[in-house]
Amino acid sequence: MKRQVTTLAIALLPLTSAVAWAGTSGDWDRGYGHMMWAGGFGMLGALMMLLFWGAFIALIVVAVRWLTDKRSAGPDASSDALQVLRSRFAQGEIDEEEFRRRKAALDE
Repeated sequence: MKRQVTTLAIALLPLTSAVAWAGTSGDWDRGYGHMMWAGGFGMLGALMMLLFWGAFIALIVVAVRWLTDKRSAGPDASSDALQVLRSRFAQGEIDEEEFRRRKAALDE
């Protein structure tokens, strides 16, 4: 799990450093000026920025959910316990009364 998160963080590192390089001059009077308003894009620029960050955050949420999916971690623990209980009953380690009592406790 830690390895997958580290790999994801390393993959996203170039994206975060690209933000630091954007518009380092601070001169808004020439060129495109401020990102959304002085460049002629107006509200379209603001909308595109919101869409970009929304998609970026959604991608991160999907990646985290995919990496931490509980179903892919292994079989259910209660079904494992029931298999062990059945095996012990089949081998004669416990009697039928003990089997039923423990199975009822597992089903709760």
